Amino acid sequence: MLKTVRNTDKELYEIIKEELARQRTGIEMIASENFVPAEILELQGSILTNKTAEGSPGKRYHAGCGVIDKSEILGIERAKKCFGAGHANIQPNGGSSANECVYTAVLKPGDTVLAMDLAMGGHLSHGHKINFSGRTYKFIHYGSKKDTETIDYDQVERLAKEHRPKLIVAGASSYPRFIDYERFSEIAKSVDAYFLVDMAHVAGLVAGGVHPNPVPHADFVTATTTKTLKGARGGFILCKKEYADKIDKAVFPGVQGGPILQTMAAKAFTFKIAMSDEFKEYAKQVIANAKTLANELENRGFRIVSGGTDNHIVLVDVRSKGLTGAELDQALEYAGITVNKNMIPFDPSSPMVTSGVRIGTAAMTSRGMKEAEMVEIAKLIGMVAQNIDNKAVLDDVKERAVAMSKKFPLYKDYIEE
Repeated sequence: MLKTVRNTDKELYEIIKEELARQRTGIEMIASENFVPAEILELQGSILTNKTAEGSPGKRYHAGCGVIDKSEILGIERAKKCFGAGHANIQPNGGSSANECVYTAVLKPGDTVLAMDLAMGGHLSHGHKINFSGRTYKFIHYGSKKDTETIDYDQVERLAKEHRPKLIVAGASSYPRFIDYERFSEIAKSVDAYFLVDMAHVAGLVAGGVHPNPVPHADFVTATTTKTLKGARGGFILCKKEYADKIDKAVFPGVQGGPILQTMAAKAFTFKIAMSDEFKEYAKQVIANAKTLANELENRGFRIVSGGTDNHIVLVDVRSKGLTGAELDQALEYAGITVNKNMIPFDPSSPMVTSGVRIGTAAMTSRGMKEAEMVEIAKLIGMVAQNIDNKAVLDDVKERAVAMSKKFPLYKDYIEE
């Protein structure tokens, strides 16, 4: 790959080469990242990028879409089969735009929506005041219980009855536990609200059969094909058949113009792989790795938010080490381990400082790492936390991280030297 770019734009070529080296030698533990199969790289750089095809299969605004229609239909049918959905739209460019499409389909500006607070683990597109969602709709937010750091379902029910929202949103960006979709559905029905689940982070675990499937309980489900699905960088929407027309019209022309056709082909491949036996084993290993990592970090004096994890996310309170999330984040990056600083429930620190870090196991599981490697990674994280200002120790950790990462090769033939 990149043979042409190497000769025509050496600056960009060198940047990509440098990033490849970083990915090959680092320990990637950011929960929203993953390493995609080589087929995804090929498809997202394919000749399908040359076509314009506004509209949906069979209802295009441009000629010459007969072949492209086959690709999108294939992706739609695979998405429906993968998750057991009545309808799928695979055109959204990302998870946030997928959420925007659902909002557009069933809400009017100013309508009331109930969703999880960003500070408690929610997402920007769930009504944060600086996001389009919070500026367009009236969001009420629920959170977690202080003692368990898990969703306060009684609060959800109380707020739903008090504010009578038109839409209730479940799903999060930094929540390590299962969500009770059935109870959310019951609450939504009790106040005559639509129910949306944003499963962007856990979609791959759902497909792999190791996480509850929200599709039977929700009116709408949004997700990305990245993260635990380890596929194309884009979004998709699942819904009941009765809402198919609303959703399709909200996507186009409501929110987006022409879809990114090469990405939709890559999404079709993503769904195919997600239905394989190999992927199911991968999903099981993601969970096993996360549980091992959480236990090992706890054994090294870290406090694990909610006491553990049910998915790929380990949310760690670093105050027991006398650190902020930002401090540990930066030190780990220097040492070759990437995580991200993250708010924890009832966090007294600001979003740019935080009291925690969010760690994920999806990416390094894709590289082939298992429980033994999680034990070693926990050890390295502990060494960094205990020696935050000791450059010699941090350099030693980096050498160990690089050596470990090199045992699990990444894209061996991506660039020919």
